[in-house]
Amino acid sequence: MSFLEIVLIAVSLSMDAFAISITLGLSNKNPRFIYMLIPGIYFGFFQALMPLAGYYAGALFAAQIQHLDHWVAFVLLGLIGGKMIKDGFSKKEEEKLEANPYQFFRMLLLAIATSIDALAVGITFSFFTINIFTAILITGTTTFIISLAGVKVGYIFGVKFKSGAEIIGGAALVILGIKILIEHLVFMPH
Repeated sequence: MSFLEIVLIAVSLSMDAFAISITLGLSNKNPRFIYMLIPGIYFGFFQALMPLAGYYAGALFAAQIQHLDHWVAFVLLGLIGGKMIKDGFSKKEEEKLEANPYQFFRMLLLAIATSIDALAVGITFSFFTINIFTAILITGTTTFIISLAGVKVGYIFGVKFKSGAEIIGGAALVILGIKILIEHLVFMPH
């Protein structure tokens, strides 16, 4: 597998993290750099960790991941997105989120949900001659950078359209979960 192929895979894997980073930026009322770093660190770390785990799990674990990944992502994104929509309608919750927009458990669930596909990619990596540490470094770094950009894009958009930004972000997560589920149920062979 070539360097360019690994980079393209890394960019593809980071698109879910980018979309979620935009939603985090939408609900962010404070443009401090730390709030860009947090999603980058969570998503970058898990996008690097999951392919490594998948690589070592190899083909033995492939069947279970392919049959469950879409359901896990759908449930996690649906729950988190639903909570964001609910919080968007609740002024009290909105103020609470401003104080701590990146709660540990919420970020952990988002990082896991966005990196499940990376676990399956890691299994695929085990079938090729590849330096797994180079691959995970590229994947983690790419996701980190793209997530930083996503939060900034979301924040800029959110400043212009503050009303309902968290509702839109939550709806985007729910739609992303539904998209993942439909792609796997309709387009993937059973």
